[in-house]
Amino acid sequence: MPYYTKLGNLPAKRHVQFRRPDGALYSEELFGTEGFVGPTSTLYHIHPPTQVSGWKTMYSTKPEYVEQDVMRMRHTKTQHVKPHGDPVTGRTVLFGNADVEMAVCNPAEPMDYHFKNGQGDECLFFHYGSGVCHTMFGTLTFGHKDYLIIPKGTIYTIRFDERPDDGSDREAFGGYPKSEMPYGKFVSFETCNASHIGPPPRYLSKQTSQFLEHAPYCERDLKLPEAPLTFDEEGDFEVRIKARDRVHSYVYPYHPLDVVGWDGCYYPYIFNIDDFAPIVGKLHMPPPIHQTFEAHNFVICSFCPRMLDFHPEAIPVPYNHSNIDSDEILYYVEGNYKARRGITSGSISVHPQGIPHGPHPGTVEASLGKTFTDELAVMCDTFRPMFPTKAALDMDDPQYPESWRADHHAPGEKRPSKQEQEAPVVNTWD
Repeated sequence: MPYYTKLGNLPAKRHVQFRRPDGALYSEELFGTEGFVGPTSTLYHIHPPTQVSGWKTMYSTKPEYVEQDVMRMRHTKTQHVKPHGDPVTGRTVLFGNADVEMAVCNPAEPMDYHFKNGQGDECLFFHYGSGVCHTMFGTLTFGHKDYLIIPKGTIYTIRFDERPDDGSDREAFGGYPKSEMPYGKFVSFETCNASHIGPPPRYLSKQTSQFLEHAPYCERDLKLPEAPLTFDEEGDFEVRIKARDRVHSYVYPYHPLDVVGWDGCYYPYIFNIDDFAPIVGKLHMPPPIHQTFEAHNFVICSFCPRMLDFHPEAIPVPYNHSNIDSDEILYYVEGNYKARRGITSGSISVHPQGIPHGPHPGTVEASLGKTFTDELAVMCDTFRPMFPTKAALDMDDPQYPESWRADHHAPGEKRPSKQEQEAPVVNTWD
């Protein structure tokens, strides 16, 4: 995280005696990154965090990528992914490389354990559902369209609220029968290269790490951990740890969230995509203006409703472009996507580096004069190719690469159809 904060009870100095009410010492833990020269936090536990037993390896988490020698544009339909698993075991990896894994999760079961990702940071974007994430740093309440950033090594559990029971919510979740409804739906991005997810450095002051005035969000937009912080219970508590491409089970003789206080610059937090303040311009602005987070070799962008370009002859949809150095993956959240054929809420489009792409035929003329766009999407740009898994192929739309096979026309020639003319401006980033 970019700035210092604290929660709970702390001694006046670091690394000094700090005693429990019964006279025993609290157990201090320095929770640090990059060999303790990066961001750190200092936590105070009721019990020594080293007291674990019963360790065993449970299952592999290493994705198997397919079609690694195939390069084509893709449309992956996640709208009706069958709910399964819990908020950890239910994640289905769809695309990935040596830097980042992208998964979708429609959990059907609650978590009855705690989890620690010892392999990478996690960024979870909640499309539907609400609940709480209890962490060793405190409690975070999440809801619709929240990003939840969970740093590597954080112990947490996710508890969704009850399944929606009215028809409108059921339709929003994909129209599942009530007995098969997921608790929610989220997309996850996980680092695989030991880097950490955070705000782009260009948004931050080099002297103080304060968000600068040109940044599209700032400290006030972030939701930090709150009470309840401490769970003082004895018993057998399972903590599952992801490391070495496997999940391992450990047993704690006390509740793993036994921290009474902490301070530092390394902790989980929430940012809601609706709090992103889009940067607009006289002419079409490039995708980096939408950047929200970054890690080594990939970025995460938020494409939000905004005013469009205000030059009198501006073309609101983007120019054709080639991804010379990046793969572009977009998860479509909400809005009207009629001008991108077959795209609806829950779709994922993949445009690999080296293939030019741009507006669908008819959408350039149809966009002229438009002043506002209402679409919402989350994008991951990578600097190495993203490969699909078999699960992604099972959701693949094989006709998508053919959807650009038509020419545009001069105003006096064949005009776009009425549907194309009336279509709102969409995909104004891609």
